[in-house]
Amino acid sequence: MGDGGNFGTEGGKIALDCSVRKVENGNDQYCISTTDFFFPLVDNPYLQGRIGAANVLSDLYAEGVDRCDFVLMLLASCRDMEPSVRRVCTREMVRGFRDACTEANTCVTGGQTVLNPWPIIGGVATSIVTSDQFIPSNGAQPGDVMVLTKPLGTQVAVNVNEWRNGQTREWTEEAQTHINDQEAEQMMHTAVCSMARLNRNAAKCMLKYKAHAGTDVTGFGILGHANNLAENQIQPVGIVLEQLPCIKNTAVIDEHVFNFRLRQGYSAETSGGLLVALSPDNAQSFCDELQQLDGTPSWIIGHVISDPNRQASLHPNLQILEV
Repeated sequence: MGDGGNFGTEGGKIALDCSVRKVENGNDQYCISTTDFFFPLVDNPYLQGRIGAANVLSDLYAEGVDRCDFVLMLLASCRDMEPSVRRVCTREMVRGFRDACTEANTCVTGGQTVLNPWPIIGGVATSIVTSDQFIPSNGAQPGDVMVLTKPLGTQVAVNVNEWRNGQTREWTEEAQTHINDQEAEQMMHTAVCSMARLNRNAAKCMLKYKAHAGTDVTGFGILGHANNLAENQIQPVGIVLEQLPCIKNTAVIDEHVFNFRLRQGYSAETSGGLLVALSPDNAQSFCDELQQLDGTPSWIIGHVISDPNRQASLHPNLQILEV
């Protein structure tokens, strides 16, 4: 089960990231829904709203669903802020969330708002689809290749940004010996752009190029999500990851300053990319079209193998790619 997702078993199919339930008395119709929320991880409340919406929608996209029928917003306004600051912060988070939903061609139809020590934003995303409009995520086959649609390292970038803004010991005495201010700023910029980008086009390509399975890469790290994917396939398969595309300099920080377990595949990601199992014949076309649509690269990073233990692993000669 993907973090932030849930199982839908009774009357429906099991999914990694969403509840997938067959609609009663429906003609081959399924209700696919998911929920998630986030505490602040960027300084800008507008961007926080966009990232929150992108992350909620990502679980739908991981099932190859490129259309969201409606979203319910979950919002916590910070009771410890000055009222004038709270109004601006809350308004901007809502604006960012709604703008991302508009970009996704969906709308916010309701939700719930509370007061809380920390500002929080998230939501519930729902689609009604037929069986040919989503990927069941359990059809990976030996010989498939694994494609990743966003780089890794967002957790590292966010923490480095906090160290740098606070001029903490981790920045002044350790990180600065490996990267400079400009490189740290670029690292955070790349991470924010990645987190705020919707996985919608990747979902469209999943359907077009007949993906066999997929999940999004978030809180469990890429190896954790690859394990979840392998465990839930119909066939007894495993996944071997041969490359980890990482935001530039995040692997350096992971190696020399603080072990976020990025190079071990377990660094948490926020609004990460999709990890998709595809036929080798379709994988490069998937990557090429997605680059045309989003203007950013995807990578073939591993393979699906026969494995009765249904496990994911890193290749002994793992390559770290700087993005």
